[in-house]
Amino acid sequence: MKIVADDKIPFLKDVLEPFSEVIYLPGNSIKANDLMDADALLVRTRTKCNESLLKGTTVQFIGTATIGFDHIDTGYCDHHNIKWTNAPGCNSSSVQQYIAAALLKLSKDHDLDLKKQTIGIVGAGNVGSKVKKIARSLGMNVLINDPPRERREGKSEFVSFDTILKEADIITLHVPLNLTGEDRTIHLFNDDSILKALKHPWLINSSRGEVVETLALKKALRSGLIKGAVLDVWENEPDIDPELLSYAFIATPHIAGYSTDGKANGTSMVVDALSRHFNLPLTGWYPQNVPLPEIPFLEINGTGKSDEDIIREAVMHTYDISMDDVKLRESLSAFEKQRGNYRLRREFHAYTVRLNEGSVRVKKILEEFGFKITIL
Repeated sequence: MKIVADDKIPFLKDVLEPFSEVIYLPGNSIKANDLMDADALLVRTRTKCNESLLKGTTVQFIGTATIGFDHIDTGYCDHHNIKWTNAPGCNSSSVQQYIAAALLKLSKDHDLDLKKQTIGIVGAGNVGSKVKKIARSLGMNVLINDPPRERREGKSEFVSFDTILKEADIITLHVPLNLTGEDRTIHLFNDDSILKALKHPWLINSSRGEVVETLALKKALRSGLIKGAVLDVWENEPDIDPELLSYAFIATPHIAGYSTDGKANGTSMVVDALSRHFNLPLTGWYPQNVPLPEIPFLEINGTGKSDEDIIREAVMHTYDISMDDVKLRESLSAFEKQRGNYRLRREFHAYTVRLNEGSVRVKKILEEFGFKITIL
């Protein structure tokens, strides 16, 4: 068999070669001619898997090593008997880490007491549910909007999007990009919704760039209707709006889910699905060469520090979000290069905090985040 794969899917090389010819190509350069005799296509978000790419090819399986799958024309695939799969939840803990770092930087730089803030989480799937967990651990008041889940589970845990707009101090978006239907999310955040945002909230978007209307957000940031924005995703990536970037409090190149763990999870899930489809002996495979953090142990002396200070110190040790912000601002044209060559970032569970003089509460919170804790 023959497989064409995005050359930036991590940990994949040499895994499938014993069972298949594997052709590695840049994801945004894969063309129909490359697929004429291919059985499977393994991608990330930069490969548009639609009729123009797939028509006349022999592809019978598409796997994307990402949560999102709006780059796959699922209707075309279903109609032409092309099996497709994504990797739901693979990088949810990575985005959780990103949001934690953003919230803790926001609280420090703008003197916000997170325990007095209401956060509105729009979309409570794999990612949003983990964001809810850390927000509650930090003592925030949490509002959740998720219409599909509300229809399935009832109204008890959920509020309307208008309630989020009315009551939230911080709004964070974790929805798929839906172009049509009752759960349409394209330009969900627009002029009309911004006018309903009574507290002039902070906006965090790590879902899809098109969920937020660029012109509306720029106007809102200029006028103060939105206090500030943390943006990891952008309309028209990689050709992002430089003016919007200049207004953003934190700006990063679509890497919220790019932890090394998240990448390993996504590759593992796609290899597993491919193996089941073609009956290969790789079901349950997981990379054995995931690198360790440079400094997996962190000693924190909590004397004179608040619980939030201790949590911030631990989180920033695992991931300093400012580094990604600075790199993007220094070289906007390197958006894709920064994604493709993203640095090692391990999630909380890969670290042990050696805590001296910390409260029982902060120990519990760090454990809820996923850290291993030893008490000195």
